[in-house]
Amino acid sequence: MRIGILTISDLGAIGERADTSGDAILEWAGARGYEVAVRSVVPDETDRIAAKLTRWADSGEVDVILTTGGTGLTERDVTPEATQAVVDRLAPGIAEALRGAAAPRFPRAWLSRGIAGTRGKTLIVNLPGSTGGVADALAVLDDLLEHAVDLLSGERTEH
Repeated sequence: MRIGILTISDLGAIGERADTSGDAILEWAGARGYEVAVRSVVPDETDRIAAKLTRWADSGEVDVILTTGGTGLTERDVTPEATQAVVDRLAPGIAEALRGAAAPRFPRAWLSRGIAGTRGKTLIVNLPGSTGGVADALAVLDDLLEHAVDLLSGERTEH
């Protein structure tokens, strides 16, 4: 599986904050034998986020794009809006599962506005910006991601 990691962080984009959540995704992907095909950090700007998501999905170089950051309630948190602008179809169950799994231990998970959806044959999933939130989300994706990618790629699957 080919993964794209897009970190959304104003401070990360100018090199003033380490990309620890992106590093957590990288480590998770490596442990599962997934290839991280592309990785980038962009500021919390809708047009920059949407452009990167579109470019990666339309290029065919990734099966999944995992974003991290920009899913909260502040004015600068625009990742869901940027994602919504580029996806063809929403996959609301994925976003609900991410919030639902984390909420018993971290009730503020319900404040995340992250979404998931598809663009062409690429699955895009918004993860929280914290490393703990990323770890919780990745644990959920362990059970879903490969099957979702098989479905998107047209592979025969057993239901």
